[in-house]
Amino acid sequence: MTNITVFTKDNCIQCKMTKKTLEQYGISFEERNVSQDAEALKFLKGQGYQSVPVVMAQDFEPINGFRPDLLATLMEAI
Repeated sequence: MTNITVFTKDNCIQCKMTKKTLEQYGISFEERNVSQDAEALKFLKGQGYQSVPVVMAQDFEPINGFRPDLLATLMEAI
């Protein structure tokens, strides 16, 4: 099983839609909220990201923003 992490923040509609889409596909994931997790925020900034959501899955390119097309591709691949 592929480990999937979704980086989110409080009051983010794109984050909510990303999580909802993953749940609809039956994909389990770990959520890291950068509003509450300083280490997650530091990690994302260190990777060059300035916005969320960011979906990271091993062996896949990270997905930045709400991208239902790329989430569907991820679902097909796992």
